[in-house]
Amino acid sequence: MSETPAEQALNELEIPHRVFRHAGPVNSLEQAAEERGQTYDQVIRSIVFRLGEGEFILVLIPGPGQISWAALRATLGRSRMTMATREELLEVTGFEPGTVTPFGIKTRLRVLVDESVLAQKEVSLGSGVRGVAIIIQTADLLSGLGEYEVGNFA
Repeated sequence: MSETPAEQALNELEIPHRVFRHAGPVNSLEQAAEERGQTYDQVIRSIVFRLGEGEFILVLIPGPGQISWAALRATLGRSRMTMATREELLEVTGFEPGTVTPFGIKTRLRVLVDESVLAQKEVSLGSGVRGVAIIIQTADLLSGLGEYEVGNFA
């Protein structure tokens, strides 16, 4: 099997990680967590927001968490933003919805990490390919991100 975009990027950075391939389609956060042997809070979603024409950010938040639009707006000093459309995701990240990852991304984005992610020792996140996840120690995730900002976005 060929490497996913996230695998390739993490291998190039020499960041330790494991690859988890689901046996079939993943239809829920609960299913993803159960199959990976993790809690819901360990499954990290990578959400892309459009701030303006050609300006996007990536927010990492635990699976069950909901983005607080007010907190995100306050952090960014913006009154308007939207979630990226499927077309924008493909253009900016190179990934389909549900597969987005900060690793191997097409365009370098500003990354915001919800502080609750830091409470986990190990997390999993998208790989750029449907049905495949990256399992990684949180410290290694942060190391691989390089530049990132931590805040309360939930």
